[in-house]
Amino acid sequence: MTEPSERVLVLDAASADRNTTAEWLSARGLVVDVSGDPPGRDLPRYGLAVVAMELLEPDWPQQLGALKRSAPETEFILTTRVGRGSVETAVSAIREGAYDYLVKPLDPTRLPVLAEKALERRRLSEENRSLRERLSLKDEYGNVVGKSRQITEVYEIAGQVAGTTATALLTGESGTGKELVAQAIHKRSGRRDRPFVSINCGALPEGLLESELFGFERGAFTGAIHSKPGRFELADGGTLFLDEVGEMSPKTQVEFLRVVQEREFRRLGGDKLIRVDVRIIAATNKDLLQEVSEGRFRQDLYYRLAVVPIHLPSLRERREDIPLLVDAFLSEFARGGGKTPRRLSRDALEALSHYDWPGNIRELRNVIERLSVTVHDRIIRREHLPSEIVEGQGDNRQIVIKLGTPLRKVEEIVIRRTLEEITDHRQNAAQILGISARALHYKIARYGVSRKRASSGVGQTGTRS
Repeated sequence: MTEPSERVLVLDAASADRNTTAEWLSARGLVVDVSGDPPGRDLPRYGLAVVAMELLEPDWPQQLGALKRSAPETEFILTTRVGRGSVETAVSAIREGAYDYLVKPLDPTRLPVLAEKALERRRLSEENRSLRERLSLKDEYGNVVGKSRQITEVYEIAGQVAGTTATALLTGESGTGKELVAQAIHKRSGRRDRPFVSINCGALPEGLLESELFGFERGAFTGAIHSKPGRFELADGGTLFLDEVGEMSPKTQVEFLRVVQEREFRRLGGDKLIRVDVRIIAATNKDLLQEVSEGRFRQDLYYRLAVVPIHLPSLRERREDIPLLVDAFLSEFARGGGKTPRRLSRDALEALSHYDWPGNIRELRNVIERLSVTVHDRIIRREHLPSEIVEGQGDNRQIVIKLGTPLRKVEEIVIRRTLEEITDHRQNAAQILGISARALHYKIARYGVSRKRASSGVGQTGTRS
């Protein structure tokens, strides 16, 4: 898909000049749009704007300054006719934020080189900003990385619950980072200097889980040759994280509910009542309400745990975070191996972004770790990726449209979903849809389609979970 940092807008009232300029830039592999109108609100979509100064008259310095403020990440190259250029004009252009200033007739060799340098500066600026964002997120949320709307909502709720003692229930598919969010809540709470203790309820049989939770006294059962405190005691003053809480047996649920209510318990085989001050965060990949309705999970325990429910989205629901996660993992494994961080080629990153990730962030991390070990090139390319990712296995997106939907609406839905979920590169999208790029451009304008997530009461996107 084509990012804003790679798009060029050529604005010139002279159609011959703008078309020639576009041809030169397109020949270098750049994605170019042209217009004979003054710059509009879509400027932030472009990494570079090549603008004829005449479109900014009569007060072009003020106009350029205003454009730069409205689209601070966009680079500008100003062009003007012979006789209009001067050293003073060039200085004014640079002072107002232009990357460069050229006098017509333009040099077909120099212009593309300047354009690529301007785009490279834009890309570096984006990378630096992205790095600052990741570092900021890491400072505040530990290893929870992302800036999508879905994960930002998780940040907000986690931030609100962190300063309280309320019990939280984290839900979501396996591998979505529930324990990382639990740790982030703990680190931002007043208990940050006290223990964070975790236990996986699905990894232990019933008897062993109870002894791990509540501890036991010497002689409580065969093999108990000494007393041992349980996780509740170890977490006193801090946070206890219970992963896969939906796997608890009915008997353990009864014992656990009493502790959640009273914050007191006895060790197995013991008589002494032990009181603890523990903040509980539970997590599950199951639908606990469904488990309640089918009699496998206690309703009263569910409501005790779900005081503040926090749902973690799957990775396929937050695909825009994949580049940030990839960068974070590449840097992590480079530090661990004492190596220079590798980077992914554009087509490799696009393949990762299109894959459905049934294992979510855990699967993505494992893939990046494997690539960091097995690929010795500085750039990881598409051919280095596992075959199931390259072949798109696991990506089974579909659109469900009600019978009787007008054909025009069907066409709009298909175009919108294709641009949102497969590629926003219009030439690629046109090829997928079996129409010309010009026809797609017309239909995008006709339907008012943008790259923003669209909601439709008619169509729904289904993905294989």
